[in-house]
Amino acid sequence: MATEGGGKEMNEIKTQFTTREGLYKLLPHSEYSRPNRVPFNSQGSNPVRVSFVNLNDQSGNGDRLCFNVGRELYFYIYKGVRKAADLSKPIDKRIYKGTQPTCHDFNHLTATAESVSLLVGFSAGQVQLIDPIKKETSKLFNEEYDFPASGRDEVGLLS
Repeated sequence: MATEGGGKEMNEIKTQFTTREGLYKLLPHSEYSRPNRVPFNSQGSNPVRVSFVNLNDQSGNGDRLCFNVGRELYFYIYKGVRKAADLSKPIDKRIYKGTQPTCHDFNHLTATAESVSLLVGFSAGQVQLIDPIKKETSKLFNEEYDFPASGRDEVGLLS
């Protein structure tokens, strides 16, 4: 093989390089296709929470994954750690205005392949019950309560 004066091979495959425009690097599929990043917030970080549920469907792939990033809530089929989920095709995606999801959990006792209950808690104290498979919003709790620290935020969907 041809070598340069320093003894390096010219056919070396690079995983990253720098130009005057910036740094370019090879990304794995799971990182390349992930949802848009939330802009940096200097007042504090936006915690990300993850919830799992197994629906025991006949296809053998009954695991589902829910996670939040900032004001967005995503629901995907989970295929395990060795096989990346297609993050460009969520089962359900919700973007909230006025407040953001801070916690969520599935009801594992009533979960089926056709329906699953997901309880979502928000930064202003509201709690919402949704079904990400049916794409339904069932109930909103603490809607009428006035929170003195933040005023009354509305839990509303942008999409």
